[in-house]
Amino acid sequence: MPRLLVLTGVDLEARGLARHLGLDPAPGPAGSHFAGGSFEIVAVGVGAGQLETRVSTVVAPALVVSAGVCGALAPELAAGALVVPEAVLGPDGQRRMTAAVGGARRHGTLLTTDRVLRDAAAKSRCWLQTGALAVDMESAAILDWAASRGWPGLVVRGVSDAAARGVPADLARVVQDDGRVRPMRAISAMLARPGALADAVALRAGTTAALKTVAATLGTLSRAL
Repeated sequence: MPRLLVLTGVDLEARGLARHLGLDPAPGPAGSHFAGGSFEIVAVGVGAGQLETRVSTVVAPALVVSAGVCGALAPELAAGALVVPEAVLGPDGQRRMTAAVGGARRHGTLLTTDRVLRDAAAKSRCWLQTGALAVDMESAAILDWAASRGWPGLVVRGVSDAAARGVPADLARVVQDDGRVRPMRAISAMLARPGALADAVALRAGTTAALKTVAATLGTLSRAL
């Protein structure tokens, strides 16, 4: 059966997708790792900073998929919307093309940045400068890694926060560089800033909707392959 190697940045994304797809935990390096059927899911840290160490033992896949959530840049994208780009524009200004795969209708460009976009103004500037539909922090690195091994790469992301919302710095710090979530940091943010609770609830709802959308698309991809 063809193998889809699905790489997320954050543990929460990997766990959510594994739950939707009915996958079990798998042995491997530190970090969330799940497998079952045609899928293997690994969380590789924010910005894919843990990619080399966490996927050192994977079997050559039929397709590498950068999956998880993204932030909308285009105003028309609501939370839960699917983003499957034809191209990814990286922090280096270079454009990477994604693979044409049956079961995935690609459209537009995704922007990968090396920083969290904290508010609507920052998102608007990126949208006007690049024309990208949405933004994440891992896809460019994941596509480069796949290409270096001669493996096709695709991006399947769901919108967790609309263009009118950013990810405030205090909530962004809830996720460590290794992709693990620290709940106590979220509690501290909510105690320290009025409005943090509302922001956290909205982001959690958007993330839940996004991962459900992404999981359904991964299922379609698996059947098509």
